[in-house]
Amino acid sequence: MSKRRDIEDQIRSLGEISAIMSAMKNLALMEIQKLTRLLSAQDRVVTSMQEAGADFLMFYPEALSPTDDGRALYVVIGSERGFCGDFNEQLLAHVQERLQLMGDQGPVLLTVGQKLTARISDGRYVPMSVEGASVAEEVQSVLIRVMDHIHELQRQEPSARPLTITVVSHALETDGAFSQTLRPFELPPGKTARFADPPLLNLPPPVFLAELIDLYFYSFLHKIFYSALLAENRARVSHLEGAIQRLEKEISELELKRNILRQEEITEEIELLMLSAERSQQP
Repeated sequence: MSKRRDIEDQIRSLGEISAIMSAMKNLALMEIQKLTRLLSAQDRVVTSMQEAGADFLMFYPEALSPTDDGRALYVVIGSERGFCGDFNEQLLAHVQERLQLMGDQGPVLLTVGQKLTARISDGRYVPMSVEGASVAEEVQSVLIRVMDHIHELQRQEPSARPLTITVVSHALETDGAFSQTLRPFELPPGKTARFADPPLLNLPPPVFLAELIDLYFYSFLHKIFYSALLAENRARVSHLEGAIQRLEKEISELELKRNILRQEEITEEIELLMLSAERSQQP
């Protein structure tokens, strides 16, 4: 009896855990739907800014002065919460490969997400860190803190050259980490102007371009952060689905053991009743 009750307690506990994981999975699915809409809108914003930058450079190509790349900054977007499998491990493996290629001239690391930051084990690169976003509504505040760090690093750059910013995150199209270096607007070769007249400006062209690039980077980072959070939630759904299936299998096995024990108890009770009946019939 006590063994069957222990199994029933295990079934009850596993059932509660399964219910919690199912709720977490449903929340992640809701977040995926929301991020998909936001990412589509942000993609249109980035595309329109790219077109505006190209139109501007058609008439003011001299505003884009060539400069050498400055110190390398890697912004690694991990997860703030767990239950997403090897999401952060893939990012760290990708960054480690890039660090080995760069040798002693390693970049500055800016990690986003507590779960990712806690896994940094390479003592040569003590990263700056920012708490990540758990839901889409938190991306704005996270990105503001990231931009504050970037501007502070740029002010500390002794050569005054612009930082070379590379973002490491998860790709939506393929399952794995990838890196993307942020580049300002470029004038595509062979491209012709869409308009006959140049844009009317209230600022000198170089000043306008500098502010447009800053705004473009900010918008482009919005797109990347939404994409990273979407990939994180997809990984969480996949991880939780696997965990729930394993729990359900374990619960089924425990229920089978419980039923076998219950049958044995019933058999013992029947035997006791039969023995009791036989004894009562004896003279």
